[in-house]
Amino acid sequence: MLTLARAVMFTERFEYRFGWYAPDNVIRLRLETDGGVHKGDPGDKEDVPIHNHRSTQEAFRQQRDHRRRDPRGCGIGRTIVASRFRHAEEKSEMDLTSIRDAFDRVSKKQKLCYSKTNDVIDTVRQELERVAEALIEIPDGSEADDQRRAVVVELRTKLTEMGPSAQIGALEKEVNLAVSKYGKVVGKYFCTDIASAYRDVQFDTHVINRIVALHFYRQGLFDLGDSFVKESQLADGASLKAPFYQMYQILDQIRAKKLEPAISWATGHHDELRKQGSSLEFKLHQLQFINYLHQGGRGAALQYARSSFGPFASNHMMEIQRLMGCLLWAGRLQSSPYADMLAATHWDTLATEFTTECCSLLGQAHESPLHVIISAGAQALPTLVKLATVMVHKKHEWHTMKQLPVEIELGKEFQFHSIFACPVSRDQSTTENPPMLMPCGHVLCRQSIQKLAKGNFRTFKCPYCPLETTVGLCRQIHL
Repeated sequence: MLTLARAVMFTERFEYRFGWYAPDNVIRLRLETDGGVHKGDPGDKEDVPIHNHRSTQEAFRQQRDHRRRDPRGCGIGRTIVASRFRHAEEKSEMDLTSIRDAFDRVSKKQKLCYSKTNDVIDTVRQELERVAEALIEIPDGSEADDQRRAVVVELRTKLTEMGPSAQIGALEKEVNLAVSKYGKVVGKYFCTDIASAYRDVQFDTHVINRIVALHFYRQGLFDLGDSFVKESQLADGASLKAPFYQMYQILDQIRAKKLEPAISWATGHHDELRKQGSSLEFKLHQLQFINYLHQGGRGAALQYARSSFGPFASNHMMEIQRLMGCLLWAGRLQSSPYADMLAATHWDTLATEFTTECCSLLGQAHESPLHVIISAGAQALPTLVKLATVMVHKKHEWHTMKQLPVEIELGKEFQFHSIFACPVSRDQSTTENPPMLMPCGHVLCRQSIQKLAKGNFRTFKCPYCPLETTVGLCRQIHL
């Protein structure tokens, strides 16, 4: 549960907005350049021409001075932390380089020892083969035993001088020593204690228990889910289980290549599936037709086609025509141009699509919420560990900050919301400070609008156009 708490801590703090720090989703109002004039911050007194390099530097200098006068909009503390964080990232890259170099040294040592060990073994084998040939060539007689004894004594002397066991032991010792040093290097640079990234964040235990129970039921682990519901004393456990229990009953039938329950379910939800643009119902009939043709023959398949394919003719005529071509190859479909329709992968694909559509109709995402939470948390964990290391002497600030000073790069599969960066304060919008749309079409955060208006009923001028408005005429944007 500790790992789960860390993952949920990350998501609850940011309200499940996994895409908050994804650059692809950022909504920014960029500074405009019109007619050689750089329109700076709304707090700048005048526009600055940027005809040459010197005037451009002057424009940036004025913006910098303005931010120094108003540190609330520039986030100096965040800049310092971000700088330290970038330094930590550069150090991590150097650490990885050191680890890669150490690994290369161990790899070279292992290859060298392997080659030398084979040389020692080859030398011993050659000596043994030479002695065996010498023993065979010794003729029988009164002195044969003495000659054989002399050959064996000579072999023992050479092996003693060579010392193959000692050589191989020394080589093995070198490899073990190199591996041991490499392990110390890895242990030095890799952080195995992820508890440093933990933040003391409050979350709803009841919600977490529902997510865990829902995950068990989504995975078909009904006995485990029932036990968890009982131990966590969830009152709505039965309502969580019921829809997924029916879904897995149908899935079991699909895996057993019995499509009647799935077809019955799809027929009952025909209108909902059609609104979603799903072709699941037709694919079920298509696979059932192939099943009839493969097992029952041409007559049964043709009868099923006449009774089932009519409603789908307008959207799936090409697929139906291809299915009718299969009738010519009844009994020998495996050697026909339509042999791909017998592939076992169709059943797996159909089971996956049925699960997706069923979850969609149940109002559930295709992926388990618990899986999404932990996957996003695990992907963000290295960045959080680095940030916690940088802020090791600022534990209070680390545990109380509402917004991280660095971006958390997550994959597109975790980007569910867009974000807005206020062009005045340079801050990202939050629940307490949402984006507000002004009548002129420009967007600022609520706190920026309130500062410009200096009251709820006073008019103020938009910083990007001459239109005047009031706070009451601004509307909140829900991202």
